[in-house]
Amino acid sequence: MLKASELFKFPESLPFSAIFRPELAPWEWLPLIKKALKEYAYTESQIGQPCGLQIEGDVYIHPTVKLPPYGLIQGPVYIGEGCELRPGVFIRGNLIAGQGCVLGNSCEFKNSLLLDGVQVPHFSYVGDSILGNGAHLGAGVICSNLRLDQADVTVALENGTKHTTKLRKLGALVGDQAEVGCNAVLNPGSILGKRALVMPSIAISGTIAANSIASQKSRL
Repeated sequence: MLKASELFKFPESLPFSAIFRPELAPWEWLPLIKKALKEYAYTESQIGQPCGLQIEGDVYIHPTVKLPPYGLIQGPVYIGEGCELRPGVFIRGNLIAGQGCVLGNSCEFKNSLLLDGVQVPHFSYVGDSILGNGAHLGAGVICSNLRLDQADVTVALENGTKHTTKLRKLGALVGDQAEVGCNAVLNPGSILGKRALVMPSIAISGTIAANSIASQKSRL
């Protein structure tokens, strides 16, 4: 069985390491996002709130976070040190962002865990997903989280085995330092190993091995 530690190193910057245990399967981390945020002791924000930015519910924002002039943040949410939120960001609750993340303009986030240094700069959807340390999504990348038949998501591992996650919604599990090209679609339950690369404008499913490239052959 794939372990979360094979994709991610949980950063010391986040106060939830006791919850996100490395021996769990990576998709087992997803329901723990809600648990972690429910148990967190929120403090009053010490950061100025732009008048066009709406914040609702339990939200922790580190004082060093750069906030946009407009957008919507619905708690529960934890946003760590040195993050940058860009104009039009839409956070739909149950989001944890580690140190130095970029949550880009016109991007939507929902029930996701972003580890340190994640960059999602432009026009992306990240739903029910985990993005590892230093992972980068190019403009327009979609982490699709729901099958067309709305059945529970099954993951196909590198060794050829398949596992039912018992999750109706599961987006992408993107390993540390993985890179996804512009306008790519990561289908429900996609797994990218550490430093994997997905070329632009393709749709992928299953597992992309660490240090490998997913591409589509050109038609002549």
